[in-house]
Amino acid sequence: MRSLASIVLGFEALILALVTPVMISVADVEPSTALPLCLGLALLAIVAAGLLRNQVGYAIGWVIQVAAVGLGFVVPVMFVLGLAFAAFWVMAIVLGRRIDEAKAAQQPQAG
Repeated sequence: MRSLASIVLGFEALILALVTPVMISVADVEPSTALPLCLGLALLAIVAAGLLRNQVGYAIGWVIQVAAVGLGFVVPVMFVLGLAFAAFWVMAIVLGRRIDEAKAAQQPQAG
């Protein structure tokens, strides 16, 4: 599960960083607001990917999903991208759990 979730967060970090110039040039958001907001979320996504060994990383990942969708109020295309990444996030968790369970079932029983 961790590997799929980290892939989603990695790609989402890239998208969040690329939204920064769009917010500045298209949505006329001040750079002093857009830079810390978008680049901060991108950095937070990278940090969350590194923290996926425990539940804190997953909690931060959910916050990032909500924030990415919320950016749609400023840049409408982020409603689509944010919802897409939220769907990828849910799929990564659901499918990742299934994969982990299947791997655990195939492990030889100790003892």
